[in-house]
Amino acid sequence: MTEETQVERDARVLEGAASGFGTHLAPGKKPALVMVDFVRAYFEPGAQLYMGVDACLHSAARVLKAARDAGILIVHTEVSFSEGGVDGGHFFKKVGALKHFVGRSHLGEIMPEVAPLPSEVVITKQYASAFFGTSLSSTLSAHSIDTLIITGVSTSGCIRATVVDTIQHGFIPIVPRESVGDRADGPHEANLFDIQQKYGEVMSEEAVISYLSTVSQERN
Repeated sequence: MTEETQVERDARVLEGAASGFGTHLAPGKKPALVMVDFVRAYFEPGAQLYMGVDACLHSAARVLKAARDAGILIVHTEVSFSEGGVDGGHFFKKVGALKHFVGRSHLGEIMPEVAPLPSEVVITKQYASAFFGTSLSSTLSAHSIDTLIITGVSTSGCIRATVVDTIQHGFIPIVPRESVGDRADGPHEANLFDIQQKYGEVMSEEAVISYLSTVSQERN
């Protein structure tokens, strides 16, 4: 019996549902949008956390416009720690670059392309998931949300953590592929693959905007 090659192994894994993974989740009737950590630290050249890419920012701006047009709940997240990172625990110690988010720093400001409107919720978080230690779950439940569209950075960190917590809190996670980003293609693609296989639905920006247009039509 010949040993399975990597290509053959990848093809088998990609069968998804045939091996018990990748079952499709249909988006619900009442979505919300969360814009995760679209702050200057990731998009300003020279910043320690600079990703070197900004396509996800512009894609998310288009999704944000569609969400506003649809009249759905919109939540933005930002990161801020107390002096010395005392509320960041071991996470603050592990990721040294988090020091740039102490207090209300310039690098912690949300990018102007996706700046929140006064009517939109802004949640301050200290850990990877937008749910952990925040009011996000109760806010979604209070609005009878069934689906959460998740955009932001980084795919391998805060996006994956938020997606996992989304499904664990009973909401359907939708990730527009073009609207999330990471500092390297490898972890970005690997985590999108895992999300599609195990935790949510990875869709194109176009498909998500089309979905939002149907939500808007139903509301009207």
